Amino acid sequence: MRPKYLLLFFFLMSTTLWAQQKGSVKGVVHSSDGQPAAHVNVLLKGSKKGTVTNENGEYEIKNIEPGNYTLAISFIGLETKEYPVEVKAGESTDTGEIVLSENSQQLGEIVISGTRTNEFDRKESAYVAKMPLRNIENPQVYNSVSAELMKDQVTTSFNDALKNVSGLTKLWESTGRSGDGAGYFSLRGFSVQPTLINGLPGLTNGGLDIANIERIEVMKGPSGTLYGSSLISYGGLINIVTKRPYDHTGGELSYTAGSFGLNRLTADINTPLSTEKKVYLRVNTAYHSENSFQDAGFKKSFFLAPSLSYTVNDRLSFLVNTEFLSAEGTNQTMLFLDRGARLTVPTLADLHYDHKRSYTSNDLSIRNPTFSLQAQMNYKLSDQWRSQTVVSRSSAKADGYYSYLYESTQYYSLSEGSVFGRYISKQNSTTLTSDIQQNFIGDFNLGSMRNRMVVGLDYYNNNVINNDTGYEGNGSIYIGNASVQEVNEKVFGITDSEKYITNGDNGVLSKAATDAILATSTVNNTTAKQEVYSAYISDVVNLIPALSVMGSLRVDHFVNKDDKSSNQTALSPKFGIVYQPIKDQLSLFANYMNGFSNVAPKTEGSGQDIAVRSFKPEQANQWEVGMKTDLYDGKVSATVSYYDILVSNVVRQDPTRVNYYVQDGENYSKGIEVSVVTAPIPGMNVIAGYSHNNSKITKTDSEDYINRRPEGAGPVNLANLWVSYKIQAGVLQGIGFGVGGNYAGEYATLNRATTGVFMIPSYTLLNAAISYNADAFGITLKADNLTNEDYYNGWSTINPQKPRSFTTRLTFKF
Repeated sequence: MRPKYLLLFFFLMSTTLWAQQKGSVKGVVHSSDGQPAAHVNVLLKGSKKGTVTNENGEYEIKNIEPGNYTLAISFIGLETKEYPVEVKAGESTDTGEIVLSENSQQLGEIVISGTRTNEFDRKESAYVAKMPLRNIENPQVYNSVSAELMKDQVTTSFNDALKNVSGLTKLWESTGRSGDGAGYFSLRGFSVQPTLINGLPGLTNGGLDIANIERIEVMKGPSGTLYGSSLISYGGLINIVTKRPYDHTGGELSYTAGSFGLNRLTADINTPLSTEKKVYLRVNTAYHSENSFQDAGFKKSFFLAPSLSYTVNDRLSFLVNTEFLSAEGTNQTMLFLDRGARLTVPTLADLHYDHKRSYTSNDLSIRNPTFSLQAQMNYKLSDQWRSQTVVSRSSAKADGYYSYLYESTQYYSLSEGSVFGRYISKQNSTTLTSDIQQNFIGDFNLGSMRNRMVVGLDYYNNNVINNDTGYEGNGSIYIGNASVQEVNEKVFGITDSEKYITNGDNGVLSKAATDAILATSTVNNTTAKQEVYSAYISDVVNLIPALSVMGSLRVDHFVNKDDKSSNQTALSPKFGIVYQPIKDQLSLFANYMNGFSNVAPKTEGSGQDIAVRSFKPEQANQWEVGMKTDLYDGKVSATVSYYDILVSNVVRQDPTRVNYYVQDGENYSKGIEVSVVTAPIPGMNVIAGYSHNNSKITKTDSEDYINRRPEGAGPVNLANLWVSYKIQAGVLQGIGFGVGGNYAGEYATLNRATTGVFMIPSYTLLNAAISYNADAFGITLKADNLTNEDYYNGWSTINPQKPRSFTTRLTFKF
């Protein structure tokens, strides 16, 4: 179907739908002692419509198709109350007073789910503390990126979604190579990767598809106490919360097209398999095809994520989530600066790099099939305790060609620019992970003090099978403005002008030529296995309604299957305190958090002097204080905090001896973070953040690093903003606007005494969108990087980023 006919079809459909008269439902909810029940979630089952009661317990749901519905009043931790209601065309149905059996004091302690007063906000999480806990009473800082926000911004990539998190920025692209994961990000001065799905291990060697994401939770600070040593970063954790089945038929189809050959088709379909037995199926799927903004490069993927829920009775339920991703693409250009010699060029301006040159070929792609399965059983043991048993399994494979460009410092006689060698490997590796968790989650009183507790056991297994080839050279690349004659004579050794290389690249980038180069390369045949046995306990105690304390402790026993002598055991404590001077609206908090890393043994020396050396666990300790708000009927949610992190026992390569290591390092990272999610007026939603981070290597025997900012710390200053407004009434109802962007200060991607300093320039990105949404369909136009700024990131590398691009999304809802 041609695009113009497709648009006409959508227009006629919307006109028909809007021609029908709709109704509304309103009422008031009171507690059993006659007090207004504020912030109660009200959902109209059989539709996607819902709202939250205001401070007076009042609610109203508008624009409802005529018919018979069930009104659901739901709470986390309490049974859902249901009431029948009939909606008539053109009328407002008043349900009158609905009385809950709980009194006002009990309601004040309830965690409310699904609030939409502020569309971009998520006020609670069951994962950050491994128990249902509202943000305002959680002493840990975290940010959420909701599916609604990603839709509003026409987000098509995981990396772009994370631009909404204060204090987080991208360091590296997803390389696709073995063991590297789905990109690296800087958070609170440390590198971090997305390693969790629904609070469990979910590793990948390639990019992530966002089609099945309900929200992304970024937990701030070292979180080893609840999540162990194998998956954490000292700066925080990235957890993906997936979509779950619901109790009626519904769904959404969308098509997205854009610059650089972007074509993306997604579907989200939910259906009851058995309403009587409460079996529900939800399937999310996506096809994505996109070219690089450079002269070569592409990515294609197909994603499928079925999930099934089964409620056996009011005590027992099951949930199964699966994800399959088949992805293929070229790895994005990254220029690795020489880490062992003086920089040949100190700035991007001196390098004269052409932003659109990729120095790769579409023949040299890498495939990254991944699989993830999670099965969960929940059983209600009593009114105070429930059992949660979870099993997860994931597989990630790297299969294809990975190449990188590494600066060569032997050509100092060039008048300007620099030379990079291309190195390439045939990747063939698989990473398998398994995890079994048993949690007991309680909510009970000891005397007058409320306790919310989780007690858990965790078994984690990681197995890496590596059959990669070594890295072999495939040509040299000159980047700069020197003459063709000088480059050919000094770099390529060519004096005959008829044989001059004019593009500055003497590599042969066909698959056949690359295979010939790799034919004699040594192939790895290694496996690396590790197991971690863990136990943890965490308790949140309300000493009085306005004051709560958290105490947590974890023990990890790390087992290296290849070297039993390197087995380690580590303890990780966590403490927090929250005081609410204005109950449920303002809290003051402080936390102490610990994270640790079991450092794998390293082979030292060479020749006859090779030995395997073990190390103590690295340790990170954080102190943090701050304030959280949930003001004006949930319209203003903000977090302001100051943190101080010290990492000790850091293992580094010995700068005086090749292939030797020292464990002498200390890093500190201090900073402030501000994040705000607000809905100041009806139809307007705002998310904003700012961070300032000061990181330094304070203790090491290496003169190369001492008193310098770590290269993985990223920019000192970061800011993000997105403002969205949708017209609520009148002839223009349904039209929406969005504007925002990101700022990143300059930072040193290479920062060593030996090499000198290479700065990545600061940048400011501006984005804008316009949309129209009706009940049945929507259309959105988005422009990213409006000023077409050439910008970069990196981690001892130079990574070019996407220029200005345009995107259009059509959505059909049913």
